[in-house]
Amino acid sequence: MGLRERKKADTRAALAWAAIRLTVERGFDNVKVEDIAEAADVSPRTFNNYFSSKGEAIASHHLDRCLRMAEALRGRPAEEPLWEAITASVVGQFAPTAAVAAHPITDRDRWTAGVRLMVAESGLQGEMLRAGAQAQAEIAAAVAERTGTDAGHDMYPHLVAAAVLAATNVATTHHLRTDPPEPVERLLPEALAQLAAGLPAP
Repeated sequence: MGLRERKKADTRAALAWAAIRLTVERGFDNVKVEDIAEAADVSPRTFNNYFSSKGEAIASHHLDRCLRMAEALRGRPAEEPLWEAITASVVGQFAPTAAVAAHPITDRDRWTAGVRLMVAESGLQGEMLRAGAQAQAEIAAAVAERTGTDAGHDMYPHLVAAAVLAATNVATTHHLRTDPPEPVERLLPEALAQLAAGLPAP
């Protein structure tokens, strides 16, 4: 990735994180595009160059993480068993990004409560579904490359991709509903290990 592409990716990530952070702190209906742009130190016009709505900006954080999972999977050693490669690729994407590191979470309890409200917001559901569909297609393509299957004709890579996203969603949801929250870094490998035991490679 060249410098221009990297700067664009960093701006996109900063806008997505700002949208999430402000929504968690203030509530979905109390955040404007102008607020998100200001928090990311860009203009509202720049926001509109990347996203059509604050909901899309929020969902893009999940999408970009999933796309990095697919990219990481493509880079794993060829001889590594499929589910070991998937687990490493998935868990590795839950480390804090540069945008998150620049605005770290301070009050974990308040943050968790705010995230619970955000993910239940009906205005986000359509964007999350669209992001999930795009992510699933990309992960399925990466699985197909690794397993010698055909994403255009075979169900297997799509089943694996759907299972990976289901495990990710279940682990993050379980994290949010437990009190105190169980770490996602522990829940994800457990969820993927359970899938791996019942969905062997072809």
